[in-house]
Amino acid sequence: MHDIETVTAATIEKAAERLAGVVTRTPLEPSARLSSRVDAQVWVKREDLQTVRSYKIRGAYNFIVQLDEDVRARGVVCASAGNHAQGVAYACRRLGATGRVYVPGTTPRQKRERIATLGGAHIEVIVVGETYEDAFAAANEDAQRTGATLVPAFDDVRTVAGQGTVALEVVEQLGFVPDVVVVPVGGGGLLAGVGSWLRERHPEVRIVGVEPAGAACMAAALEAGHPVRLPELDSFVDGAAVREAGAVTYPLIHESGAELTAVAEGAVCTEMLAMYQSDGIIAEPAGALAAASLGTVVEVEPGQTVVCLVSGGNNDVSRYGEILERSLMHEGLKHYFLVGFPQEPGALRRFLEQVLGPEDDITRFEYVKRTNRELGPALVGLEIARPSDLAGLLARMDASPLQVERIEPGSPLFHFLL
Repeated sequence: MHDIETVTAATIEKAAERLAGVVTRTPLEPSARLSSRVDAQVWVKREDLQTVRSYKIRGAYNFIVQLDEDVRARGVVCASAGNHAQGVAYACRRLGATGRVYVPGTTPRQKRERIATLGGAHIEVIVVGETYEDAFAAANEDAQRTGATLVPAFDDVRTVAGQGTVALEVVEQLGFVPDVVVVPVGGGGLLAGVGSWLRERHPEVRIVGVEPAGAACMAAALEAGHPVRLPELDSFVDGAAVREAGAVTYPLIHESGAELTAVAEGAVCTEMLAMYQSDGIIAEPAGALAAASLGTVVEVEPGQTVVCLVSGGNNDVSRYGEILERSLMHEGLKHYFLVGFPQEPGALRRFLEQVLGPEDDITRFEYVKRTNRELGPALVGLEIARPSDLAGLLARMDASPLQVERIEPGSPLFHFLL
């Protein structure tokens, strides 16, 4: 058993000593784009450039390196959406330990392959279930059955202390104390660590935690006064899609006085594309959470110094199609309809001429039913130039003799067809 009962500034500083020479001292860079957006001095802490492309190596290594040799010899297991497993894999290889990592089926292939590459012969990757909770249950059962040590992704003081070392680096690199620090939140390990250190060493700093709107488990815990299980979970922001806040992280975050807010998954996608196209930063969805909140759900005062943590860059390139789609829909530029076309010559031409505007573009067209001789329903995806163009498009559809049904995002029909 470890002898650390809680996380303090001292335990985080001790963790930083253990991590010296093991983790990368990632860059702290000014962001002209974000600074312009909120009229402040915005810096980004590039944990996407970390040894395993995320901050998770900090907590994983700080945990495993403190295990007694006989305990470490029995092996370790962990559950992860991908990034924590990479940290565990790297730590095992560096420390000569063996481990098994359990990941849900939603974990991108890119992350799975990176886990295997980083761990080499020291790591076995096991895919189970569809959520982090499924993977955690399997890892916990493994630990009880084999005697291996479970390495928590966020809910352990050693993990939290390791993650908190990010805050030390930020202040040292900046050379002064920032006004605001914005942190992405999943299970809360990063925010608990950063918040604990700042609360004790620099209590004047405003700390903001940002969750995905479809996985806001920490805000739910703060509202209820204890961790609660979310009834539904959107797993798109896979690095932060946690159903229940940690028993260790929740009280630490509560004590830190951190604010909690949430960002829509579509806004995260828009920010990911902006980071890639404007800044040359390949961020995973969780890595774009903090930046996506600025100027939308998080307001700062003009001229303040703001630090956003880019938590990770393990994004699968095959996901960019979905990312673009979600961004366009969030921006109000992409819409879907079921259109009943009469099975007669010229029906499609009339739709193009009478319904579509000069800048509207058909991005998807497929018949969904061919059995009716009189009517042929088609799924039509339209991209418009400006959100304000939608009103005119809908008016032209209403005036048309065609049967048109708009497919609202989030509706059962939307999920069935798209």
